[in-house]
Amino acid sequence: MAAERPGFRSPETVLRAKSVAIVGASERARWPADIYGSLKKHNYAGKIYLVNPRQAVVYGEKTFPSLRELPEPVDHAIVIVPGSAVPAVLEDAVARGIRSATIYASGIGDGEGEESRQRGQAVRNLVASSGLIVAGPNCMGGFSYPEKLFAYPNPRLADIAPGHVGCIFQSGGTLQFFMSTGAERGLRFSYGFSSGNELDLDLADYVNWLVDDPSTQQIVLFIEGIRRPKAFMIAAGRALQAGKPIIAIKTGATEGSAQAAASHTGAIAGDYAAYLAMCERYGIINCDQLDDLVEVTLAFQCGRVPQGPRIAWVTTSGGTVDLLYDCIEKEGSVTSTFAPATLEAMKPYMQEGIHPKNPLDSGIPTTLAKAAELCEIVLADENVDMLAWANQLPGKRAAWVDHERLKQMRDNTQKPVIGFARMAYQLGPESVSLQDAVGFPFLQGLPATCRAMNALWFHAQRAGKSPASPGEATKTPLNADTLESVLKSYGIEGPKSALASNPAEAARAAEKISYPVVLKISSRDILHKTEAGGVILDLRDAAAVEIAAQKLLASAKAAYPDARIDGFLVQEMVSGVEAIVGAREDDLYGPMLLAGSGGVLVELLKDARLKLLPVKEQEIENMIDDLKLAKLLAGYRGKPPADRTALVRAIAALGQFYLDHRSVIADIEVNPLMVRPAGQGVCAVDVRVIWK
Repeated sequence: MAAERPGFRSPETVLRAKSVAIVGASERARWPADIYGSLKKHNYAGKIYLVNPRQAVVYGEKTFPSLRELPEPVDHAIVIVPGSAVPAVLEDAVARGIRSATIYASGIGDGEGEESRQRGQAVRNLVASSGLIVAGPNCMGGFSYPEKLFAYPNPRLADIAPGHVGCIFQSGGTLQFFMSTGAERGLRFSYGFSSGNELDLDLADYVNWLVDDPSTQQIVLFIEGIRRPKAFMIAAGRALQAGKPIIAIKTGATEGSAQAAASHTGAIAGDYAAYLAMCERYGIINCDQLDDLVEVTLAFQCGRVPQGPRIAWVTTSGGTVDLLYDCIEKEGSVTSTFAPATLEAMKPYMQEGIHPKNPLDSGIPTTLAKAAELCEIVLADENVDMLAWANQLPGKRAAWVDHERLKQMRDNTQKPVIGFARMAYQLGPESVSLQDAVGFPFLQGLPATCRAMNALWFHAQRAGKSPASPGEATKTPLNADTLESVLKSYGIEGPKSALASNPAEAARAAEKISYPVVLKISSRDILHKTEAGGVILDLRDAAAVEIAAQKLLASAKAAYPDARIDGFLVQEMVSGVEAIVGAREDDLYGPMLLAGSGGVLVELLKDARLKLLPVKEQEIENMIDDLKLAKLLAGYRGKPPADRTALVRAIAALGQFYLDHRSVIADIEVNPLMVRPAGQGVCAVDVRVIWK
């Protein structure tokens, strides 16, 4: 992987240009016509110059043959010409002292064509030698609402009132669909830009800039690949410290999606599990679907974060309550337990025969005022961190004549208040107007509402904090001969074991260790011994060990004919819960820790999680809680509880060991790490190391 470009480039003159030139202005070309029309309609304050070498007048305005012939330099060139013409246009921009340009055309560094590659390299060289700032190529421009700078060919989206959501999408087409759908639901934007193939300005640059923009309070990203992950993580860390949530969706979860992104944008998708670990560390809320991206962004538009995860659900339907129980469990939401005083205060609002509990079926209230009163009782409960109130926005504003009472309810608390509906439904302008008037968002769909409210708490736990960093790798004298003793000094110890060069020697070693024993083939060329038939368990006498050694030798030679066989490893038989612990350097995001259910079925079970290193023990506890492994450790089907405390310490120790020695180790894996019964510790049964 090539070294990252250091530092950040500023998109200031792209997003806040005080003057622009539209290159490719033409009566017949729709994109430049739409952009010019939006700039004029919304009274963009800067000067607008039109460039067309073949027409003297376009849109009733004078044109100039090239950027070189403009009467004065402009901040930004909007370059809507074929890819073959782009390098020459950019040379003109540099010659005239223009500060930045957006390239809309494709065929500039993307795809596999030689001409495209050469054009891309020419633009890179020009950027490097001149300092010209370039957005794109293969993008659709963007919207700067505070400046009324609308350089995206969609006049309808230019009509949206400004707000506080900044969007950077690597897909230009997806940007307009998200913004259009979001606007119909009440989202309001500060900036929306399609970054395209990011030949110069990239995701990290835009995020870093939005962190400092006072009009942007939340950042929404559509990611195909992160070209400069170190810079991106620095920018994401700054957003977290500033309390600005980043809400993202990323392609590349499947191999097909990752290959598609690489072929059409040149972006490396990277390991999706590693990306999720990066999101967890840097507080990025990752959504699986575009619909969720809308719901989560709406939830954050309430402008509040909770003090805890506990949600109070106030509904008007027993059916909604029944569905909520399933959604709450599936999404891992935390439900408040109402205090006795709250339960007592609710009684006058309950229908006969209904006893209050959470989720609450209150029946249909007679007025919005009564609904607001009940919600206020709930919000006053110290056990409640967030309120979710079931209702959907009406099509006509007149249907909620007393909607001011809802706003009063919202204003009387600092806790997040969210409205929600069981299903998706259409909203008209009056519905959105009511949402604005009451001051809190209305989400659609029960699972999406659970996920959005969980996201509020996810962000609240991390906002204002500085993410931990692994630091630089340092030199270490560790080698294969000292590995076992150094691991032991970190508290990671293996079973009693001995190396043997032949079957008879293996049998003698087993006698000293005491039965039962495990016999493994010893070969530097066979990493996964089980797959090669290189492990035999529960051997209980010398004869069995000798026979097993002959079988192992035959199996290993059959599976790996060219493998060098060093002999046999004899180990005591250890029982307990099988876990896997490992660490490696991810190409994009840095050192990673893996933990999960181990043993021979590890790849089949897929019960493992990744975290960025370094990690604290509490993070490891949370990691285990998210795994099926937690149930095994607690004692499954009559088995005694395992030593979870020792496992947590061993995972933390392996993570620290890797950070201390990653200058010489590319990858280390302990599988299985056997977790013995409570109080008896853990045992590293099989340690696999890949040396750098």
